[in-house]
Amino acid sequence: MAMNKNTVLGWATLIMIIMGLLLIGMGVFRYNEIAGWGFGAVGVGFLANAWVFSSLKGRV
Repeated sequence: MAMNKNTVLGWATLIMIIMGLLLIGMGVFRYNEIAGWGFGAVGVGFLANAWVFSSLKGRV
């Protein structure tokens, strides 16, 4: 299976979505203190980067 630029961006998008949701879940369910806000903010950042990667597919 040959991986071109779009396939790499697709895999990167999927991994970043999974990591973003995992970090948001850790912030909500695991940490009740101020650290939960940090985990949630980083998770939202991962989802924003995944959105950018997803929009770059087909344009690079």
